[in-house]
Amino acid sequence: MIRAHLYISGRVQGVGFRANTRRKANQLDVKGWVRNLRDGRVEVLAEGKEEDIKKLIDWCYHGPTMANVKDLEVEKTEVTGEFRGFTAKRGTY
Repeated sequence: MIRAHLYISGRVQGVGFRANTRRKANQLDVKGWVRNLRDGRVEVLAEGKEEDIKKLIDWCYHGPTMANVKDLEVEKTEVTGEFRGFTAKRGTY
């Protein structure tokens, strides 16, 4: 099990990135959340099996059809086990 903290930049807001990330994470049984940031990026905090997290990261490199990902930063840290599912947070943080 690993934990990954992602920051995705480009045209990633207003294109269904959060909803599609949630859908992909649920397919992979990954726990955590996704949210929009005020600076236009999308932030993801995810925990799961290493191969499932890798699949989620790979998906985030391109995102949904209307997205145009320019950069993706990944930081891997220790799993906390704090999440029960994967949510798409509303609003901008």
